[in-house]
Amino acid sequence: MSEVETEIVWTGELRRAEILLAAISPDDPDTFDASIVANPDGTADLRIIVNGESLASVRATVDDLLACLGAAESSLDVLSDS
Repeated sequence: MSEVETEIVWTGELRRAEILLAAISPDDPDTFDASIVANPDGTADLRIIVNGESLASVRATVDDLLACLGAAESSLDVLSDS
């Protein structure tokens, strides 16, 4: 059986990357691996690799992760505006 893999990369402030990683960590961790990589310019990459047995399963996981990341980032934006 073939395997499908995709990578999501978010780039920004290190602290924000840490918070976003914490937001997705409770989500089904068997379906993805996530790490933070520091960049020479002072930013950080949140790298998420999603693996699955089919395009449909990977897409479902990516959709879920993007929804969680979007909600977490929106919350951070609201808090920083306060």
